Amino acid sequence: MMRMADVAAALRDGAARLAPVTDAARLEAEWLMAHALGCSRSDLLLRHMADAAPDSFDALVTRRAGGEPLAHVTGGTEFYGLPLRVTPDVLVPRSDTELLIELAQEARANTAPQRVLDCGTGSGALLLAALSVWPEARGIGIERSLAAIEVARVNMAALQMQNRAEIMEGDWTQTGWADALGRFDLILANPPYIATADPDLAADVAASDPHQALFAGDDGLDDYRLLVPAMPTLLAKGGVALFEIGSRQAEAVIELAQTAGLRARAHKDLAHRPRAVAMWSAI
Repeated sequence: MMRMADVAAALRDGAARLAPVTDAARLEAEWLMAHALGCSRSDLLLRHMADAAPDSFDALVTRRAGGEPLAHVTGGTEFYGLPLRVTPDVLVPRSDTELLIELAQEARANTAPQRVLDCGTGSGALLLAALSVWPEARGIGIERSLAAIEVARVNMAALQMQNRAEIMEGDWTQTGWADALGRFDLILANPPYIATADPDLAADVAASDPHQALFAGDDGLDDYRLLVPAMPTLLAKGGVALFEIGSRQAEAVIELAQTAGLRARAHKDLAHRPRAVAMWSAI
């Protein structure tokens, strides 16, 4: 293993090694160095560039260069400004999903939600982000993976939201899964929506994220077919449900909502691709 003279030189070398696996090689090298030093990225750039590079940096770069997601290498990521722990047991929260929180704020601009439900909470990202926006709200995150539940509970405690959030086992493939939950002013869901043979799925995503959080049958709609019909019994009066979708699924998910007696509308992401569907009562 080559020993780097200082942090600045190590970052240059690390960025070069990461270039084949990421378009943000320099930025990711900085995140890895900050993790190795136990400081923030801004502190790294302002105060540590001339320091001796830590020995652990080389191993971190090797893992990332081998295709391991940055969040798995560092053990954490940021979602809507919140630091979150992640492991291979949960889907790594992505910036595209933050659109659901932005749409929720638009939908609830006049009345803050009192109860929030996150279907398939994973790391707890959506639920905890919503509770950070509305400090008086309370919420439930349901998840079928026991390992993911533990990760979400760690994040809930780290953000000191254990008095307002509950992470519980729940599986919408089972009859009666929603019977005891009650009604909610805001429902958030980023369910599995990738077709099992999707040729566009990035290889690193398929290799690193838990498959039960990714795949949803031949057309990617299996989980919507189970979740959407339950929305009328889960939504409170004036409530809204926001679902993340694949870019080619808006029409099908809207049709499912309408069949369930709901109104629905698709919303686009920053790349102008359909990314979410909002649903609310037609009455």
